[in-house]
Formats: sequence, structure tokens, C-alpha cells
Amino acid sequence: MATQKPQPSEVRTVAHAVNNGTAFEAECHDELLNLDSVLGISKFSLWYGKSRALYDVSMDIPRGKVTALIGPSGCGKSTLLRSVNRLNDLVPSVSTDGEMLLNGRSIYDPSIDVIALRKRVGMVFQKSNPFPMSIFENVVYPLRIAGERKKSVLRETCERALKAAAIWDEVKDRLNESALGLSGGQQQRLCIARAVAVEPEVLLMDEPCSALDPIATAKIEELIHEIAGRYTVLIVTHNMQQASRVSDYTAFMYLGRLVEYGSTSHIFQNPRLTETEQYVTGRFG
Repeated sequence: MATQKPQPSEVRTVAHAVNNGTAFEAECHDELLNLDSVLGISKFSLWYGKSRALYDVSMDIPRGKVTALIGPSGCGKSTLLRSVNRLNDLVPSVSTDGEMLLNGRSIYDPSIDVIALRKRVGMVFQKSNPFPMSIFENVVYPLRIAGERKKSVLRETCERALKAAAIWDEVKDRLNESALGLSGGQQQRLCIARAVAVEPEVLLMDEPCSALDPIATAKIEELIHEIAGRYTVLIVTHNMQQASRVSDYTAFMYLGRLVEYGSTSHIFQNPRLTETEQYVTGRFG
């Protein structure tokens, strides 16, 4: 028997909490219980100077799954994503509170080596950013800066990473050519290859298809399906159809808060909160 949806007057909203200065507790679905999580986020808040961007976000990211962060522009999803490998540290006046645990260890512990952390948490940006060097050197760059010099290791890693990024067959005879000669979609897959070359525990993707045409976007989405399981993927996207296609779990954020979090099928087909339903059906955002 289908569960009757609450009437608007019964539904908690972020806007009501903001207007009344009260706390907002996210709606987290039961399927999230007892999952093996690689990343645990607990009451995490972030400020840019005096401006607060995140409010007490708590969520667990399941291991070996694809989790999508959705929400309107300025809702905090990219800020949350960039907090996982501490890229926000590069922004002056940033401060944080709360906790993030990567496989049980605090990401923000003072003893953490941030450079080492960023090898464990790979990042693929909105716009592809290949280095002005050969395809081969782009892929093995993380190993070189870690001190790896064995040619056999570098060659094996390059081939493995390019195959994982589904671009090996397209570039295997061009490894010594400049990466800047690749198409936009190929450059983005090359950047994914570079990110997975060091076998990260989590792969972050910030709008990885926003600058690509539909054909290149389809290839990236196919790639996400292929690497899911081997890697834990946390992806930010404004594209609702993309989120529904590629992710196992979806988290809806609004006004710096986590609003609702559950399996992608439930978030898109049977959301519990009015704001979630209005956003995924295109009524705002």
C-alpha cells in the first residue's frame, strides 16, 4: 500500500527553519542505515570569513557506490565536495567545524598530510585541466611527484589508468603527443585517468560534463558506471537526468543544508519532503 504524502502544512522546510532561526534536521531514508561507508560527515559547517556556507551537514558516503549531490546554485554542494580533499583550505579566511572521517580517520586532524590526502581523494573538475605535457606524462604525474622513477611501474600504471578511464584504445599510439591535442571529452577522460592512477579511496567529480557535448557526456556517464564499485564516486551535478542515470544515492542540498538523502530511485520517485519534490520536478532551482 502506497504511503500517503504529508500535506504541505505538515512538511518541514528549510525556508521555515531559516526564517525562524531554528535547526533543520535532514530527512535520511532508512536504506542508508548499516551501509559500509568510506566517508563519514558529522555536523560539518564551513564559513568564508563571516559568511556561513554549510550548516551542520551530516551524511555517510557508501563505499563503492556513486552518490550525487544536487541542489540549486549556491546551495553549498560544491563547497561540501571541495571540503573532502580540503581544497577550500586554499581560500583565505575559511574556517570549519564538525567532522569528516575518511575510513575512520579525521580529514581535518592537524597531523594529516594534505598532499597525501589529495592522493587518497582524487578530483575531477568542471573544466578539464590537462597539463601542457604528453598524454603519458599527464597520467603518471602523480606518481612522479611521489618519487616513482621505475619505467616499468610508470608504463603499467599509465596503461591501467587509461583503460580504467575508457580511453586507452583512442590514445595508446599517441602517448608521447601533447594532451592538449585531445578533444574536450577525451581531455576529461584523461583527467579521470590521472585521478585514478594512484588508486584513490574516493573520486570527487564537480560538474564533470557541464562543458561537454551530449556525445562526450554520454561517454563520461558510461565511464562512471564502469568505475563504480572499484571507486567510491561523489559527484556534483545540476543535471537531474544525469543524477538519476549515474548515481546509486542522491543528496538534495538547499541553503547550505542537507535536506533529504536516500536512494536515487526514492529521491526522484517518492521524495518525502516538499522542497525535494519541487526541485527534482523542476518547479524551482
